Amino acid sequence: MQSKGMSPETIRILVADDHPLLLKGVGALIASQGDMRLVAEACNGREAIEQFRSHRPDVTLMDLQMPEMNGIDALIAIRGEFPDARIIVLTAYAGVALCMRAMEAGAQAYILKDSARTDLLDTIRAVRAGKKFIHEEVAAELASHATDDALSEREIDVLSLVAGGNSNKLIADHLKIALNTVKGHVKSILSKLGANDRTHAVTVGLKRGIIEL
Repeated sequence: MQSKGMSPETIRILVADDHPLLLKGVGALIASQGDMRLVAEACNGREAIEQFRSHRPDVTLMDLQMPEMNGIDALIAIRGEFPDARIIVLTAYAGVALCMRAMEAGAQAYILKDSARTDLLDTIRAVRAGKKFIHEEVAAELASHATDDALSEREIDVLSLVAGGNSNKLIADHLKIALNTVKGHVKSILSKLGANDRTHAVTVGLKRGIIEL
């Protein structure tokens, strides 16, 4: 059933983001369009799921970094319950790994917040029409790293602990593995990321979205 003053062609939108200014800005952008209507807002992943269930929007804009439940987990939950849900990731993070995780989880588009004013409206319409879109900066990064060897889950664990300032011995104790095994993982991480040292590896890992602080 359509809301009063809303035609069947109107794109009904849910926005999930924990930044009030972003919500306000996106809301104003949507309100300026005759074919769009903001029907619900959420400030964390759990709220996003609840609001999706209540409103069944045509398109959802999902931030990745939110309290209580992040955008990837919310995306997976929504798509698991509603396989036809059309979700656009709207994030400040251009990391390749994050983009890949989001698209594998079922996102139809991945765009950056700093390009929202130029890309968002066209992306919403494209996603409503069943198309996919990845921001050009992220797409270029994806292409440049297409042949890279991906870090294993254990290597990601090790890199995360390195980012936390832990020594190899502390990492070995934490993961309950041998010290030489940790050293082997660190060597492999440096090679796969093309990093000069541990600090450089952490920087690359953060930039690509492989790890988070």
